[in-house]
Amino acid sequence: MPLFHDEDQTMLADTAAQFMAEEGAINKQLRHWRDRDCPDGFGHALWKQFAEMGFTGILVGEEDGGMGMGNVEAGIVLEQIGRNLTPSPFLASSVLAATALNEGSADMRGRYMPGLISGDSVFAVAIDESAKHRPERIRTKAEKSGNGFKLSGQKSFVIQGASADMIVVAARTSGSDDDEDGITLFAVPKDAAGMEHDSVRLVDSSMATHTKFDGVELDGDAVIGEVDGGREILNKVLNAGRIGSAAEGCGVAGAAMDMTVDYLKQRKQFGKLIGEFQALQHRAAHLYSEVEIARAVTIKAGQLLDGGSEKADLMVSVAKAKAGQTAGLSVREGVQMHGGIGMTDEYDIGLYMKRDRALNEFLGDAYYHADRVARLSGY
Repeated sequence: MPLFHDEDQTMLADTAAQFMAEEGAINKQLRHWRDRDCPDGFGHALWKQFAEMGFTGILVGEEDGGMGMGNVEAGIVLEQIGRNLTPSPFLASSVLAATALNEGSADMRGRYMPGLISGDSVFAVAIDESAKHRPERIRTKAEKSGNGFKLSGQKSFVIQGASADMIVVAARTSGSDDDEDGITLFAVPKDAAGMEHDSVRLVDSSMATHTKFDGVELDGDAVIGEVDGGREILNKVLNAGRIGSAAEGCGVAGAAMDMTVDYLKQRKQFGKLIGEFQALQHRAAHLYSEVEIARAVTIKAGQLLDGGSEKADLMVSVAKAKAGQTAGLSVREGVQMHGGIGMTDEYDIGLYMKRDRALNEFLGDAYYHADRVARLSGY
């Protein structure tokens, strides 16, 4: 398949680009909510506008009222979110949680999907239990209790956890902490007794929680998929989130690069535009090639994932690693080539560096995925 967007995808990209530039701009959203110390970290009015554009249900099937699109299309929206640093629950709600809910019963989808599609609901996903991404190890337990389960344990860095109307939780229903099997996913409503949130503001000003579950009672209807059979669903959720965060990382990288190149064309030193210096031209050219490679591999991974290819798992980690490395390079080069002003809050380039740091850690950093690529490739 070609490593570029088809006609429909290009139209979606143009629409998303215009919408994010106008409604999701840095001064209008990120700086606005950050400077007001907003406990949610994003604007609910903008989330409703996402719904009006059809973005919130982009991965929801048409039979449930959604757009019925794929991960490539979700990545198109996320790339524009990354370019504008638009704070929103899109990645957590419309990608991660929606992917999980797609595997749920018709009753569960009917309970949660309408709120997501309308922009009235925000969802979160709770997987990790430590500072680093280690989904292979799940300690949070769900024990049988009557006709349902009792959930106990804790999750770390649950993005938008305190704002969520429902949290998808990965818990162990059998086996030991490191077992592949024995995982079950649950849809936990926000008003569940025994659930506590400790909110934290991340380096990029987004909000997350350390969430504790102290004997949270859940009925059988809260189970997503089959009991003990949640690992396959969890892997689908992780792959969707990883390729989505890779796409957002490409947006961060591309915008930081464009901002830096524009600065090279304006800033004068020793009576010349600094963009005329060959050393900086070489660095800019190298950065451009890296961004294009990251975008190409991210599109490819999305295509393979949407096509159900057995190579998708490997390519998703390739994309996540490459996008993380490239975004890191882009923001570092941007701050350096901006000189002293690159370290000030007045200039946006530093905000891109902060988002890159948070995004790179989300669902596994470049080192985690480079190691995973080696293992999946048999090295």
